[in-house]
Amino acid sequence: MDKVKVTQVRSSIDRPARQKRTLIALGLGRISKSSEHNLTPQIKGMINKVSHLVTVEEVK
Repeated sequence: MDKVKVTQVRSSIDRPARQKRTLIALGLGRISKSSEHNLTPQIKGMINKVSHLVTVEEVK
């Protein structure tokens, strides 16, 4: 299964509560914080919802 590294690059200030909760569920919450996840359809959907706040890299 593919793994991805998700890094928060923009602040969650003045964002809807739903997007803030999605960042927390991804293990983020501060700028420059990163987490690794298996790329499941659920994780892919969460990344799509906050794609303007994060960057995604493939991990080998």
